[in-house]
Amino acid sequence: MEGGALTDLALALALGVALAAAAGMRVFVPLLLASVAAHTGHFDPSPGFAWLASWPALVTFAVAAAVEIAAYYLPGLDHALDLVMTPLALAAGVLLVVAPLGEISPLLRWSVAVVAGAGAAGITQAATALLRVKSTATTGGLGNPLVATTELGGSLLLSLLALLLPVLAVALLAVLIWGCFAVRRKLRRREAG
Repeated sequence: MEGGALTDLALALALGVALAAAAGMRVFVPLLLASVAAHTGHFDPSPGFAWLASWPALVTFAVAAAVEIAAYYLPGLDHALDLVMTPLALAAGVLLVVAPLGEISPLLRWSVAVVAGAGAAGITQAATALLRVKSTATTGGLGNPLVATTELGGSLLLSLLALLLPVLAVALLAVLIWGCFAVRRKLRRREAG
């Protein structure tokens, strides 16, 4: 693989991983934004994923995103949604990584998509689900709308950043993950000491 192709592959992977991580916060928001970007010519999905640019995909993702966003603001439903959305987030993560990868070996393409896409979506989905549980435990659920708003904002920001500056999006994601682990370590030390 020559230098230009390797750079393209790295950018495509960065784009996909950042979108997959955003899918862990809101499943349909990054799918909608990828569809809009493909429809307007700002994102060129692999040949088998050209359907992302279609009107039916755009409308479907828009309706699904609106329903998902609204449902997370309904008390009690937000926890039930986490159960349903987790497998959907993993599947969306795989799709969002494989779509931009282009013409590489199918085995490599799908292996990377499953590991990186499901992994990125799974990490953010687990983190947000745990955050919602802690919010419910400490605020009786009154803080959950703030959690829902933060997740939506995070998904929007990360998706837009992925489409515009994929390497920066992955760097931001790495810093956020590191920060979460650092805060968790600090809290554990405080609880132990």
